Amino acid sequence: MLLHFSKYQGAGNDFVIIDNRLALCPKETELIKRLCDRHFGVGADGLMLLESSDVADFYMRYYNSDGNESTMCGNGGRCITHFAHKIGLIESSAHFVGIDGEHTSNIEVSNLVNLKMQDVKELEIGKDYYFLNTGSPHYVCFVEDVMQVDVNSKGGSIRNGFNLINGGTNVNFVDFTENRINIRTYERGVESETLACGTGSVAAAIAVNYHSKSNKSEFIINTQGGELIVKFSKVSDFEYKNIWLKGPATHVFDGWVSI
Repeated sequence: MLLHFSKYQGAGNDFVIIDNRLALCPKETELIKRLCDRHFGVGADGLMLLESSDVADFYMRYYNSDGNESTMCGNGGRCITHFAHKIGLIESSAHFVGIDGEHTSNIEVSNLVNLKMQDVKELEIGKDYYFLNTGSPHYVCFVEDVMQVDVNSKGGSIRNGFNLINGGTNVNFVDFTENRINIRTYERGVESETLACGTGSVAAAIAVNYHSKSNKSEFIINTQGGELIVKFSKVSDFEYKNIWLKGPATHVFDGWVSI
């Protein structure tokens, strides 16, 4: 069977997206893993299925490149919003459901997409790290220069040694100035550094806000693949609401693959 797909990227975080409202795509780990393989498949950090929902415009089902269904992906949420617009399912705004609950999103101009994230109600503070869930679990640690970090080695070690009862964690290395946050992320399920991570960028902005005792509620996030913007309302030291992730969601190409 031939299966139609779209390739998208958000700040270099790339995805295979399939309209699965007719339930034609088998949810098989090895198939999804093959489609995401950069040598033998389409190549992506993850795969998303746009599925029907009784309570929203659509359901976003997300798989990491290891073929396993995963938690929320912020850049993926922005990209699937643009995809829903491309196939005529929505106009400029969407209400959709992901594994972590309901989200709203909107296309601001061209390929610039805003996504409302889940509230953050808990922030764990360790000796040299912050840990929080922004739809996916994130470990944030501050370094002098993110470009000097061996992300795959150090990130892999932390990923496999923290929060194991819940499947490990994503790991973010961060440095910052007053106006900008620099970030590099090791993503579980991809088991490597990715060029950007939306939920990781949100985690970094909240960690910087708390760590620096800043009054800023909007941050520019400099990822390896481009800029993202995170803004929020701080309710208390450990509670953040009205969290928005903003950045590009770019259609790369369409194709057909035999499965």
